[in-house]
Amino acid sequence: MRPTYTAKLLSEELLSEPAQTKHLVFEAQELESFDFAAGQFVSMTAPDPKPDRAGKIITRAYSIASAANGRTFDICLNRVPGGFFSNHLCDMRVGDTVGFHGPHGNFVLRHPLRDSMFIATGTGIAPMRAFVQALFADPERVLEMRTAGRRIHLVYGTRYPTDLYYAPYFAQVAQEHADIFDYRCTISRPPDGWAGLSGYVQEHVRAILNERPADQRANLDAYICGLNDMVSANREMLTQDFGWDKKQVIFERYD
Repeated sequence: MRPTYTAKLLSEELLSEPAQTKHLVFEAQELESFDFAAGQFVSMTAPDPKPDRAGKIITRAYSIASAANGRTFDICLNRVPGGFFSNHLCDMRVGDTVGFHGPHGNFVLRHPLRDSMFIATGTGIAPMRAFVQALFADPERVLEMRTAGRRIHLVYGTRYPTDLYYAPYFAQVAQEHADIFDYRCTISRPPDGWAGLSGYVQEHVRAILNERPADQRANLDAYICGLNDMVSANREMLTQDFGWDKKQVIFERYD
């Protein structure tokens, strides 16, 4: 049986009022250090509130939205109308606790790291934030990437500008490391006056690949997280249009 731990809510932030998206920071209580690989997830647990299911436990998986940092870990989630667990977490107050086990999952960076495409929509940005933190918070890691001539691209899409999560953070990393990190965010339903990129993420992934020399368009890895249709569209494009091997495409679906 998996060991279950207690996570205490340290802080909360409303990322999007329209989408009711929150960023939550937890601290693992029983552990001296909560070690995980960027991209993994935790399974949150809580008693089922239905009277006829007394004693049953509800479990929901959430990608960790941060790199390993002592006992803390972050998650990013939308409040789902009628959904027990998302409302349970979104209604927590600082100091409240929730059960969890983990880390779990194989959606992690390959070694050795190659040029990479990080592709995400919506809250699928959570593990990408963890990847970027893990890669760019360590000066030695940055030097290794720069020396190797690595290039990391993050393509992030949402429907509306209000739902572009962590944009200031990614923009800052892109500014500080412009030679190795490229951040592009796109809106599928741009409002009047929107001056940024628009359209679906795969359109901009295609554009990035076409910017590379023809013989270098298939020597990357892709990490994709989001809804099934987006994941499928990008996998099909990369393998069929650009000749990638399926093993080069690492993905996590959340619908």
